[in-house]
Amino acid sequence: MKAVVVNSEGNGVEIVANKEMRSLETGEALVDIEYCGVCHTDLHVAHGDFGKVPGRILGHEGIGVVKELAPDVKSLKVGDRVSVAWFFEGCGTCEYCTTGRETLCRSVKNAGYSVDGGMAEKCIVTADYAVKVPEGLDPAQASSITCAGVTTYKAIKEAKVEPGQWVVIYGAGGLGNLAVQYAKKVFNAHVIAVDINQDKLELAKEVGADFTINGKVIEDVPGLIKEKTDGGAHSTVVTAVSKVAFNQAVDSVRAGGRVVAVGLPSEMMELSIVKTVLDGIQVIGSLVGTRKDLEEAFQFGAEGLVVPVVQKRPVEEAVAVFDEMEAGTIQGRMVLDFTN
Repeated sequence: MKAVVVNSEGNGVEIVANKEMRSLETGEALVDIEYCGVCHTDLHVAHGDFGKVPGRILGHEGIGVVKELAPDVKSLKVGDRVSVAWFFEGCGTCEYCTTGRETLCRSVKNAGYSVDGGMAEKCIVTADYAVKVPEGLDPAQASSITCAGVTTYKAIKEAKVEPGQWVVIYGAGGLGNLAVQYAKKVFNAHVIAVDINQDKLELAKEVGADFTINGKVIEDVPGLIKEKTDGGAHSTVVTAVSKVAFNQAVDSVRAGGRVVAVGLPSEMMELSIVKTVLDGIQVIGSLVGTRKDLEEAFQFGAEGLVVPVVQKRPVEEAVAVFDEMEAGTIQGRMVLDFTN
């Protein structure tokens, strides 16, 4: 089968035409992939930033239709449309899996990194961890919700945003665009989007941002945010891959504010201990979402409250898509099309 994999050196991507598929095992389902989004995390995996995995099939934004089931599977049926997500499988028995924090499982398997993912014509999934896609949700759009959508939905949950409060989204790209939509249309918050690319800010405005700030143009971003929000935002969500954005986020919140870290820059953020203590600032890391979070995120998409901005690309253009992502020229989400 055709697949997009990490190259033999473990530092880039390549397309192979004859990747072999093993047989199904207990508890598994075989999925015919329709679409798979390309995420910045895929770029990290391809470059070996988390450890080299040559030959691994990439992709954790996969959507496809169940073709075959192992005899013991009861949770799915042939014909169901399901996801292939970053949270591929947990152990099911640890303190995290049994307390609603399954994505923190220390034995977690991640699609496209520790196990083969969704950038192939077919993918084997653990049936109980494949989340069904609701009727009415376009499968190409669903692919983005499988990672970017559920990640930002979960982050805004972690931010504890109340209706009418101010939340700042640092980074208005593929994740940030969806964060704006969930914050505005699901949580009924006032939203400020910050980025250094004007085209991404214009798109953020189109999908619901109340106010946008270009960090290349405005010298004191936190100062302007405090002015617009009468003392600072109630929370910030940082999807940007930039140390500067994280530092500005801390300075943008009011006393008692929450800073939710989502992006994965390689640098260290600066955090004033005095400000953190005296202002009661909370800094929280947020990693994707649980199966329940994904189910909810899908449903809001099916209801039309959140509409991912996606562009379908032929599988043959996968290497070019990764190059564009590395160059930072992508707007919205690129989705590899396996239907043709």
